[in-house]
Amino acid sequence: MRPGGARAGTGGAVLAAAVLAGACATGCSGGADAEDARAATDPVQALRQAPDVLLQAGSAQTRTSMEMATGGTRVTIRGEGGYDFRGQRGQLTLVLPQNPTGAAEHVPLTELLAPGALYMKNRGAGVPPDKWVRVDTATLVDGNLVTGGATDPFAAAEVLRGTRTATYVDRTEVAGVPVRHYRGTADLALAAKSATAADEAALTAAAKGFATASVPFDAYLDDQGRIRKLRQRFAFVNGQLGSTVAVFSTTLLYAFGTPVTVTLPRPQDIYTGRIAES
Repeated sequence: MRPGGARAGTGGAVLAAAVLAGACATGCSGGADAEDARAATDPVQALRQAPDVLLQAGSAQTRTSMEMATGGTRVTIRGEGGYDFRGQRGQLTLVLPQNPTGAAEHVPLTELLAPGALYMKNRGAGVPPDKWVRVDTATLVDGNLVTGGATDPFAAAEVLRGTRTATYVDRTEVAGVPVRHYRGTADLALAAKSATAADEAALTAAAKGFATASVPFDAYLDDQGRIRKLRQRFAFVNGQLGSTVAVFSTTLLYAFGTPVTVTLPRPQDIYTGRIAES
């Protein structure tokens, strides 16, 4: 990351549940079939509405993973935490990749997600361990969809507002919860036009900064229309390799309604010195 965190290059990209209660009586199967039929009729609308359903849900626990193949090696960053959709704030603990010997190279990275900002602790790169790094997400070429090593769960959902094409695949389960599986493609520029004010600038930046504004995805929505699993493929140009690199981001949501409290760092706890290149 460059000094002050004003902009991240492609190298930054590398840093870059609930159990169903009760059983449905035999008589409810017809209703589910009818819902599935409607889901197949207008999948684009169902997906574009998914972010608003999350706002109604209020909050959730989340697990994330981000995968990128580089130099013949697949690198995966995993995260876990909670997210407040209405406040658009979250906290994640990220486990960074091991080195080739299997030993951990970094202590877990703590990230706080807030409207327009990303805060990182245990960032390394010369940052004192008791200090936070703050990054303005609108200044990142990818809008922080991949730079932080985890896609902001609500920003990931807001990408679905730009769904252009989608098909209903089938009815399946995610962690024991019945879901409807959709597959489609979203457009980041279109998503930015419909996004909340907090995500508009970030998605606009991403639409310009990625190799393509088109985002293929697989989305799994439960019977309330809430996203349970979302897998997206982002593409950026690696200037050093001169090629397009794919990054796969997966977001899992569960335990909806669990209270999530995120306390942002005080100004004196934010590092303002030089940050070494990643």
